[in-house]
Amino acid sequence: MAAKKETYSQAMKRLETIVRQIDNNEFEIDELAGKLKEANEIIAFCSEKLTKVDTEVEKLLHEKRVSE
Repeated sequence: MAAKKETYSQAMKRLETIVRQIDNNEFEIDELAGKLKEANEIIAFCSEKLTKVDTEVEKLLHEKRVSE
């Protein structure tokens, strides 16, 4: 699971590492399921971060339009 203080960039680096390792067949079959689960958790974490930032940006843009 993504660490509480982990940044988006850190999470993406971890995800890229996992994907590269999967592509290079670096995991045993027993280990692969756990890594896929971890990758899914990182994707969810990153998606949540992006959604939150998108919402904040939209709010700021709306506030700017209203104040003009």
